[in-house]
Amino acid sequence: MTLAPQRPAHGSTKPQGINPRLRVASDEPRPERPALKRSGKPNPAAHLTQQDIEGIGHELDALRQEVMDSRGERDAAYIRKVIKTQRYLEMGSRALLLFSGVKVKGFRPAWWLGTAGLSVAKILENMEIGHNVMHGQWDWMRDPKIHSTAWEWDNASPASQWKHSHNEIHHTFTNVLGRDNDLGYGILRVDEDQKWSLFYLFQPIWHVGNALLFEYSIAAYDLELGKYMATKHRMSDEQKAEFRKNADEVVTKIKRQATKDYLVHPALSAVTGSARTTLTANVVANLVRNLWTNTVIICGHFPPDISTFEKTSIDGETRGEWYLRQMLGSGNISGTKAMHVMTGNLSHQIEHHLFPDMPSNRYAEIAPRIRDLMQRHDLPYVTGSLWKQAGSVYVKVVQLSLPNKVEGRRRRDIVKLEMTKAWRKKKRKLGL
Repeated sequence: MTLAPQRPAHGSTKPQGINPRLRVASDEPRPERPALKRSGKPNPAAHLTQQDIEGIGHELDALRQEVMDSRGERDAAYIRKVIKTQRYLEMGSRALLLFSGVKVKGFRPAWWLGTAGLSVAKILENMEIGHNVMHGQWDWMRDPKIHSTAWEWDNASPASQWKHSHNEIHHTFTNVLGRDNDLGYGILRVDEDQKWSLFYLFQPIWHVGNALLFEYSIAAYDLELGKYMATKHRMSDEQKAEFRKNADEVVTKIKRQATKDYLVHPALSAVTGSARTTLTANVVANLVRNLWTNTVIICGHFPPDISTFEKTSIDGETRGEWYLRQMLGSGNISGTKAMHVMTGNLSHQIEHHLFPDMPSNRYAEIAPRIRDLMQRHDLPYVTGSLWKQAGSVYVKVVQLSLPNKVEGRRRRDIVKLEMTKAWRKKKRKLGL
């Protein structure tokens, strides 16, 4: 059985590729996959035999080895070029913002250009650079400046905590109900197989708030703040001390980021009378980055036709089954090369989940082969435009804020019943 790794000690930087504990084949017969999932939806992998899945595993192992063996100077040149471009873009944008308060015929051109440039720079740093560097995609270069153990990104979440929750937990338990907290981040119901409660009624509202404040939501998520609030009365003194240490790390990181964007740079612009406009530019750039990052991530994980999995389904999981889960639990975004770069190549989410430590510039190359493999095995290769994927997720968030349809019962009656139960429980707790 695959076990969730423990939260590592401070400074752990384990990059995550394929789980080395997974075997290519199972020594014992694997259980048949049911034709229908718990929600009644068809299981897209029900038709595959164990031999089919082992064959998929061997084919993907070979493809991965082929690409990893061919890494070289062009790949190194790519990431160095992206980093250089990002740094020059950020420096140029911040220089423009020194004059962001200057009006030209009632228009502030430096503010608009500086804000746009800074937004793009922050997106590049988070998506194509930070996310992928911290996955260990460029560790093979042996460059200490571009290494998963050394990179600290422009984000509220400390790198060490993000790498644990994302690399080690999410990529190990992709879309496993009750094991992968990225499945709605604990605040959204994004699949019919997730149990409904009254809590989800208002998720269309806080989904938008979560998108705008995404870096802080991720910091709280990586810290496991919700789990702490729910279980702190059962925690040992050592566990509470560990949480406080991690919380201090998050607070320190947020202070550092806020000081840079909301104090230092506006102060530097004060000499040109542009302190206020520089402050607003930094606020807008961070909001744009948060909204963009959230949009890319939800498009890769939550559109219709992306599958979720039961906890028991990963007991004794083979490498082929792990690959299969990554393919069925992810979705892509179609678009231009520039759009792919701006998403950190997470527009190739299926390829990224198959090979999370593969250099991101290679995902577009292998995507046609992955699509062909999935089509040969009659598996859905979920993809679509950014607008289509994002729109489908927002519709899904609204629909799943309500309970599943039950034959013979109206959903509003189910909601009323749950509200009545909650009110009675509240009265008993208050002794009324």
